[in-house]
Amino acid sequence: MPRRDQADYQKFLGRVDQEIMSHRVIHDNKYTRWFQQGNLTVEDVRSFSVQFSVFSNLFILAQLKKTFNASSLEEMRASKEILMNELGVVFRRTSPPTPLLNSDPDYAADPGLVSTEGTVQGGGFRFEAAHFEWLLNFIKPLGLTFNDVGKRQHGWSSTLHFTDGLERWYGSDDFSEGAGASYAIENWAAAGFWKELIAGMKKFRDKSGLKLNLGFWTFHDRLEDQHADHTKEELKEVYFYEKFDEDKFIHAGQKMLDCCAAFWDGLYENSRLRSH
Repeated sequence: MPRRDQADYQKFLGRVDQEIMSHRVIHDNKYTRWFQQGNLTVEDVRSFSVQFSVFSNLFILAQLKKTFNASSLEEMRASKEILMNELGVVFRRTSPPTPLLNSDPDYAADPGLVSTEGTVQGGGFRFEAAHFEWLLNFIKPLGLTFNDVGKRQHGWSSTLHFTDGLERWYGSDDFSEGAGASYAIENWAAAGFWKELIAGMKKFRDKSGLKLNLGFWTFHDRLEDQHADHTKEELKEVYFYEKFDEDKFIHAGQKMLDCCAAFWDGLYENSRLRSH
């Protein structure tokens, strides 16, 4: 294979922008745009919460596969950072926390549980720091319990299409496919949908009077704001890896975003059915 140079990389970036970053789920998510308006019923938020809990819980399987299929020790460790934090290992801060962590009532009750910075290396495990347990705290005022959420049996076909796609593409044992799916998911997550969900939930909370703890959502919003700064830097490292295949990267990124779009489309269609 001919040695790649900077000109090749710039051409590749053009492909990425045109063939991955232009995907509608990044730029035109009808469901989250509708959700942020806050014209929600309790049933709207319940249905959304159940489906999101299935995605959130089954994502752990995809992240575990990504860890197993890492192409280097450094990549495996990066995957473990995400996996272990999801399961309840608190990030050990390498710098003092920002004042916002201690002052935002929607962040969580204990700032020690919710740092978005640092490393799991040397961090402590706490059951209540697991992201799924944060979701359980969020759904309590909605009348939902542990047995109502998170399992495959609770997922709609559109939700399971997404979770299965995560295992297939994000957790792929092919380096280029896994990298493409990961890049696509990171850019989707950093595109602002968390902020749209939070805006809608705050409006719903104000109108309904339900005491909803938004810590799960605000944590991920801030976490993804940080990840967004590193995606292009990481892409450059990936591109010059000798096993890298441009076409596989692009294809996997597109497929991953198609699966993601199916998840939101399912929620949007369900919300439209309930409104008629």
